[in-house]
Amino acid sequence: MADARRPGATTAAVLLGWAATRALLMLCVTKVITPPTLDVTTDVSVIYQNWASVLGTGVFPHDDVTWQYPPGAALAILAPRLLPPLGYADAFFVVALLCDALVLGLLLYASRRGARRTAGVWVWVVGVPLLGPTVYARYDVMVTAVAVAALLAGAARPRLMGALSAFGAVVKVWPVLALLGTPRRSPTRRAWAAAALTAALLLAVFGLTMPGSLSFLTAQRDRGTEVESLGALVFHVARQFGWSGVVQYHYGSMEFLGSHVALVSTLAQVLSLMALGWLVLWRLRARVWTSTTVADAAFAGLLLFTTTSRVISPQYLVWLVGLGAVCLLYRASRMALPVALVLCATVLTYLEFPVYFAEVVASEPAGLALLLARNGLLVAASLLACRTLWRQTVTEAPAGEPVAAPSDAGRTAAAASSA
Repeated sequence: MADARRPGATTAAVLLGWAATRALLMLCVTKVITPPTLDVTTDVSVIYQNWASVLGTGVFPHDDVTWQYPPGAALAILAPRLLPPLGYADAFFVVALLCDALVLGLLLYASRRGARRTAGVWVWVVGVPLLGPTVYARYDVMVTAVAVAALLAGAARPRLMGALSAFGAVVKVWPVLALLGTPRRSPTRRAWAAAALTAALLLAVFGLTMPGSLSFLTAQRDRGTEVESLGALVFHVARQFGWSGVVQYHYGSMEFLGSHVALVSTLAQVLSLMALGWLVLWRLRARVWTSTTVADAAFAGLLLFTTTSRVISPQYLVWLVGLGAVCLLYRASRMALPVALVLCATVLTYLEFPVYFAEVVASEPAGLALLLARNGLLVAASLLACRTLWRQTVTEAPAGEPVAAPSDAGRTAAAASSA
C-alpha cells in the first residue's frame, strides 16, 4: 500500500514545491514584492513591449541594434497579446509561467514511463527559482519548453523531435542541439529531414510576410565581450593592474570596450569552433547509443557553446537547467555531477545578476570572485559532461560493430547501426 501511494505523494510534493516557488517569482516580477536589487523586468516593460509594437505592424525592428534574434522570436514577443485583458508586462509573465508549467507537465509525464525517475522533475522545480525573477523576465523559458519537448520526443519519434528542434531553432537557434545525439541511419535521417523541412517552411513564411527576417545572421557581428562571459575575466583581472578599458551598454548588454577586446572576442569564437569540432569528432567516433545519449549530447553541447560564448547572459542558465532536467529523468544517466554544478552556477548567477551586478561591472573583488566561481563551475561542468558522454558512447563501447541500446519506448532498434 505504501508503494502504491508513493507516486501520488511524490507528485503532490512536486506540485506543491513548484506552486510555492512560482508564486514567489510571480510576486516579484509583478512587484507585489520588491527585492532590494536591480529591476530585472524593464526588458519586458520597455524593450519587449516596444518590439511588440513594431512587430505588430508586420516588420522587424531593424533600427534597434538590440534585436539580434531569429524571426521566430517574434512569436514569443507577440504572445502576450493573446491575453488582451492584461497589460503587456503582466501578460508576458503569465505566458512565461504557463511555459514553465508546460515543462513541469512534460517532465512529470515522462518520469512515469520506462526506466525513468523524478530526479529530473526536481531539477526543474528547484533549478528555475534559483535564477530569481530574471527567469520570467526573459523569453528563454518559452524556448526551453520547446527544446525539452523535442528531447522527450527523442529517438522514438524522430520526425516530431526534428520538427520541434527546428521550431525552437527558428526562435533562438540553440534548440537545434537536440539533434546532436540522434541515433545513426534511420532516426537521424528522419529527424534531420523533418528539421530541415520545418525550418525551411518557417523561414519561407517569415521571409514572405516579414522581409528582413534573416538579418539576425549578421546582427551580432560587432558584439564584443560581455562582462559576465568567460573571456571577460581577462579584463576584470587586467583592470586590477591598470588596464584602461571601460564597460558600456553596447549591443544590448554591458560589454568591455578598449584595447585587446577584439582579440579576446575572436578567441572566444575560436573556442566555440573548437567545441563544434569536438562534437563532430564525438559524433563520428560514437559507437553506442543508450536511452540517455540524445539528452546527454544536447546537454554537453549546450554547455560547451554557453561557456565559450562572448555573452553569458543570466537567462542562459535556464536552458541548462531544462536540458539537465531531461538528462536526470533517466536512471542510467551519468550526468548527475555536471547537472549539480549547473545548479550551483545558477545560484551564483543570481548573485552576480542582479544582486551584485554593480560590483561585477566595476570589477570589484566581490563581483570578480562571483564570476570566477560561476564561470569556473560552467567550465568544470562542460569538461565533465563531455568526458562522461565520450566514455559512455566511445571508450566503453564493446568491440565489433556499433550498437545502440533500445529506448524506453522500445522503438530505437533502427539505431543499432554504424555511420
